Amino acid sequence: MNSGRRTIAREAGVDGVGLHLGQACRLVFRPAASGAGITFIRLDRDGQRLKATADVAVLADRRTQLGEGDDALHTVEHVLAAVSGAGIDDLDIELTASEPPIGDGSAQPFLAALMLAGVASNGGKADYLTVRTAFVHRDGDSEYEVSPSDKFDLDVSIDFPHPLVGGQRGRWTLTPETFATELASARTFGFRHELEMLRARGLIQGGSTANALLLDDGGVVENSLRWPDEFVRHKALDCVGDLALAGRRINAHIIARRPSHRGTVTLVRELVRRAEEVDRVIGIDEIMRTLPHRYPFLLVDRILEYEAGKRVVGLKNVTINEPFFQGHFPGHAIMPGVLIIEAMAQVGGMLLMATTHQGDKVVYFTSLDNVKWRKPVRPGDQLIFELDVVQIRGVMCKMRGVAKVDGSVVAEADMSAMLRDR
Repeated sequence: MNSGRRTIAREAGVDGVGLHLGQACRLVFRPAASGAGITFIRLDRDGQRLKATADVAVLADRRTQLGEGDDALHTVEHVLAAVSGAGIDDLDIELTASEPPIGDGSAQPFLAALMLAGVASNGGKADYLTVRTAFVHRDGDSEYEVSPSDKFDLDVSIDFPHPLVGGQRGRWTLTPETFATELASARTFGFRHELEMLRARGLIQGGSTANALLLDDGGVVENSLRWPDEFVRHKALDCVGDLALAGRRINAHIIARRPSHRGTVTLVRELVRRAEEVDRVIGIDEIMRTLPHRYPFLLVDRILEYEAGKRVVGLKNVTINEPFFQGHFPGHAIMPGVLIIEAMAQVGGMLLMATTHQGDKVVYFTSLDNVKWRKPVRPGDQLIFELDVVQIRGVMCKMRGVAKVDGSVVAEADMSAMLRDR
């Protein structure tokens, strides 16, 4: 998918009744400014705005809910699945009631409206939530295994005591094309023996066999399956919608066992919490408190990502004012390759020292291996250094580093360093 942000070219709407509250609702998708994110707008509540983020989600059963009380917005998971599945970053969603139309029980009506509106480039760079370390998250019977990936991989399994459902599992790499063909049309489902209990709780007031798969002992009532495993596909669709509450695109491999709306919302909160730790930004003041280097040899402007003992990403803005450009080379300014590696090493030094701030310590680099320079670096370039720890033993550390300009590798090296008294 293109890394630029996306919205829609024009407005489009969907009409119908809500699944749980049974109220008539008109939903309209409208383009939003770059960086605005996904926002629901309640026209029946004087234009009240609710951002589609996990911090405003309520831990509810049977649906995904934003806000509480009279301001609550119910059952937004299918809408969000369509928006996220289509790769849309910025969107206003207007509603005339507190619950979107249920349509046929899938995300397809919303996806069709978005495709009719036309997905459009919106400028700016898309935000990604990238997982750096594997972890397991549990909420009740729901279990999620999360691990790093450079794409969005979803592995979902369910187990229901019904002969038509039983144990089902599906695995997908999520792209707009995959979502449209494999998940968008999968419909919500329920069991006849639960109807009385759900209606007593004020739910499924708008439910029917036209907008949900109803199962009794004999199978599907007044309907037929679109896939033999439509049930697990719909659970995957729900996961896509709930994971959209991260507020950014996701790069991760997620295994979801018996996922629930509540469980996935708590997972998103954990993903966001971990991402905020990794995305910590270290400015030049803190860099100067940590590293001993000074002008003209301090070659790090900012730390963009930092995960203690594991990974660091740093930035160096290369300008024509660098003193080395006076002689390297007159009339053809090229940053010396050894200084690119030195800047990379300084970023690595932040990885070793940023959590200690010990003024009596200094990082010495003891070896460089597999050093390669791929492309020249010139004034106006922005160098991004990515360093990952290969091994740490006591005061010794081995790291693998790459330097990039506009996403292309310009230099790389394996380096070893040690932390010593100043």
